[in-house]
Amino acid sequence: MTPVSPESIGGSKRKAPEAGGDALQQPPSELSQNAVEVEAKRRNISPSCLHEVALPPGFSPTQDARVYGSIENPVYNGPMAKKYPFTLDPFQQVSVACLERNESVLVSAHTSAGKTAVAEYAIAMAFREKQRVVYTSPLKALSNQKYRELSQEFSDVGLMTGDVSIAPNANCIVMTTEILRGMLYRGSEVLREVAWVVFDEIHYMRDRERGVVWEESIIFLPREIKMVFLSATMSNATEFSEWICSLHKQPCHVVYTDFRPTPLQHYAFPVGGSGLYLVVDEKGQFKEDGFTKLQATFAKDGGEEDGVLSPSNGGRGFSRTAGRGGRGGRSKGGWGNGPSDIYKIVKMIMERKLQPVIIFSFSRRECEQYALSMSKLDFNSEDEKSVVEDVFRNAIACLNEEDRSIPAIDLILPLLKRGIAVHHSGLLPILKEVVEILFQEGLIKALFATETFAMGLNMPAKTVVFTAVRKWDGDSHRWMSSGEYIQMSGRAGRRGKDERGYCIIMIDEQMDMNTCKDMILGKPAPLVSTFRLSYYTLLNLMSRAEGQFNAEYVIKNSFHQFQHDKALPEVEDQVLKLEEEAASIDAAGEEAMASYHGVRLKLAQLEKKLMSEILRPERVLVFMQPGRLVKVRDGGDEWGWGVVVNVVRKPPVSHGILPSTVITSPRAVSFIVDTLLHCASGLTYEGVRPKPRPCPPGEKGEMHVVPLQMTLICGISALRVAVPADLRPLEARQSVLMAVQELEKRYPDGLPKLDPIEDMGINDSELMNIVKEIEEEEQKLIAHPLFKSEKEASCYLAFQRKAELAMEAQRLKLKMRDSQLHKFREELRNRSRVLKRLGHINADGLVQLKGCAACLIDTADELLVTELMFDGLFNDLDHHQIVALASCFLPIEKSNEQIHLKVDLVWPFRHLQDSARKIAEVQRECKLEVDVQQYIELFRPYLMDVMYSWSKGAKFSEVCELTDIFEGSIIRVARRLDEFLNQLQAAARAIGDSNLEEKFKAGSESIRRGIMFANSLYL
Repeated sequence: MTPVSPESIGGSKRKAPEAGGDALQQPPSELSQNAVEVEAKRRNISPSCLHEVALPPGFSPTQDARVYGSIENPVYNGPMAKKYPFTLDPFQQVSVACLERNESVLVSAHTSAGKTAVAEYAIAMAFREKQRVVYTSPLKALSNQKYRELSQEFSDVGLMTGDVSIAPNANCIVMTTEILRGMLYRGSEVLREVAWVVFDEIHYMRDRERGVVWEESIIFLPREIKMVFLSATMSNATEFSEWICSLHKQPCHVVYTDFRPTPLQHYAFPVGGSGLYLVVDEKGQFKEDGFTKLQATFAKDGGEEDGVLSPSNGGRGFSRTAGRGGRGGRSKGGWGNGPSDIYKIVKMIMERKLQPVIIFSFSRRECEQYALSMSKLDFNSEDEKSVVEDVFRNAIACLNEEDRSIPAIDLILPLLKRGIAVHHSGLLPILKEVVEILFQEGLIKALFATETFAMGLNMPAKTVVFTAVRKWDGDSHRWMSSGEYIQMSGRAGRRGKDERGYCIIMIDEQMDMNTCKDMILGKPAPLVSTFRLSYYTLLNLMSRAEGQFNAEYVIKNSFHQFQHDKALPEVEDQVLKLEEEAASIDAAGEEAMASYHGVRLKLAQLEKKLMSEILRPERVLVFMQPGRLVKVRDGGDEWGWGVVVNVVRKPPVSHGILPSTVITSPRAVSFIVDTLLHCASGLTYEGVRPKPRPCPPGEKGEMHVVPLQMTLICGISALRVAVPADLRPLEARQSVLMAVQELEKRYPDGLPKLDPIEDMGINDSELMNIVKEIEEEEQKLIAHPLFKSEKEASCYLAFQRKAELAMEAQRLKLKMRDSQLHKFREELRNRSRVLKRLGHINADGLVQLKGCAACLIDTADELLVTELMFDGLFNDLDHHQIVALASCFLPIEKSNEQIHLKVDLVWPFRHLQDSARKIAEVQRECKLEVDVQQYIELFRPYLMDVMYSWSKGAKFSEVCELTDIFEGSIIRVARRLDEFLNQLQAAARAIGDSNLEEKFKAGSESIRRGIMFANSLYL
């Protein structure tokens, strides 16, 4: 990595020191209440390993240098707390030395590099010193796996995940990060004895929904507790360590390595073609000639036709859902005519003895379909088959007799015996764990998995295959980011077993060379704060008796605020450069220029106002047919004319692929317009999200379909062009570009636009007034002496540039003054108003009974849950109905089937929706940006019938037939539902309603049975 140059948060830039040298020391300037000087020192340990340390002001180390080395060069020469059967790598040695100094450390390294060895050393140290240690992970399944792994290494290990609690008083407790945050809020006595907290997979902090849990946990941890952060490679590790140092007033080391124990070779396979092409060698060199040869192999017709999978079991896959609702695939997937691409690749891997192989797909259904297409292949010997069957039979022996014969279990065994398996989040948990165990034992040779397999335990393979390099991220289909590729490709190459690892990427003609290069060789993503204020956090802070923390404290000390403050010196430099450039421009006749500019500016404002009226869905949707030319502007990015491909209603999410614009109108129904736009080669990144850029004049670029918000359209043409039915081939998309360019030549004064009155038939007095004003301003513009003056044209351009520079400088100055702290304070005031309106706190800000109940609920929407609790809905339901209704609060994947609720469930769900509407409207009235309809749609009834039937005693096979949702997803919801019902019990107890407490308890007991709650094989 190119190290981030350490800078003081106070604003004074520091020159990055040479290897082994110290940073220059300069006094900081005050930027905010949170500003604090952080001194950072850096040294290069080896070409592949970097050590940095952030120090609080005035820090003076006390350790004996002969035993611990120096703060800049930690080297441990004392007795080891733990001995390893191998020689530690340089990054592991330095990390251990930092731990022995009793100082926090962030270890940032590739998947499979050996970060866990550092965490284990921290645990061994705590045991040696008779102290406690907490090990946190982002997922319950990962916590279970870590518990098993650490239990084999250490004698006193416990587990707490919300639905499982084993030895909660152990000296080493493995837990989810949510459990740690809850313990910090409650002031748990256990934490008084904790010396170390390990945060595994700390890069999860960038997760939009759950990242704030990590941030709050770090903020609330007592300063005497030291931390070990384990992370995939990140490009701003230094910044993170400086935040920790600033927050906890203690040194924080960074040990970064891009070292791969086993080097990787990256090959590309052309979809529909044959043969492999080396695109990146084991030294990290991109082979342009290899990529060029790859592109030359693509057939001009764009590949084979889509087909339908017809496996022997009728297309149902390992789950009932494998054949339902799945999209048709191309020939790569194994369901076209003749051998599929996947089949050919896997067969070739086995012939060349490059197994085991992990084949990554971003679709769970495709994982199953790919595996089924391999059913004629056999990779295991008879002895291996026998071992597989023994492991499998022993695993399912813990299930009830009726659950052992469900289709999902029966169908997978024949494939497992052949050395073929599937791993994804929708699989039954017990099957997922069997697959993991068999894979670790070398009994699975070809594993079809989603990206979740790349997290957590070290389960490498010799080869990794990517079936696609585009993924759906909840907003849009996009290229895989470099960070995602690094995480998954890191599974290739087994240390001590393979000389090198192999990555094979399936590429079609859409991918250009720069995009491929950026994905494989790009920088890892930075860790960006996703901090937000939740009602759960606010109420818990308000109810803390000691008053040590409040919302202001959390906001001021968030990584979000730290990153904002740290960026201010750079913004200040930008302002200075803009003002200097503006001052250097000599624009003659500035008075005439200013009046001319004023007319043009007013005209632009009126046109924007007109577009906001035209773009109302009821007016514009009928004109947004495929082929319609629309002009697109995204902030400062001018995209010019694009072509409409499709229009869809916006799903309930907050950002699109062009995330700089957010719909803020709470009443507006939002729409996404899939538009062909002329994009520059490669992608930029806004946070961790890839973002396309307009193609600069003179560059070739490519047409790509970009989902954008309708508000980004600034002009609608009266013209349309033909759009090919299949836009996957590059030639098809480029033909549309040529058509648009031809029209622009034909209309040199600009493409004709739809007339809102004559063409669109809008008879609105307000709109007519805007049109009339535009006509008046256009007359002023034409009459202005500068309008057609060639002599003054260049002068005006200079003046316009000067005005734009001045405006940008002013915008940045406002940004510096309008701190994130100010924005969060305003949001805090608005959220406090909501809590008062709903009766959670009184006029003095004291938490009331309703707020006390909400404090105990972090699994679901605390406002709506307590609203239903206090308006008596739960009292009117039996415990089976409560179970069904409670399932609506939990995140559930979308069902493609029509929902037909039982009569007993219809009215409670309608009551829930009415209450949700009320809460959304209260929030909107308190000036929070809430889309009422989107808020209501967060609560989905997809599993109401399933959970109602299960609660009443139905068999698992019976409830699975009620939905097309994966079995594993049903079980995951059921276990989280049990956790939610336990929190509801606690809330009922807090308000003194024993009858309601008993109902919630009965609901929990009614679902805790059978395969839904079968013990993990790791426990």
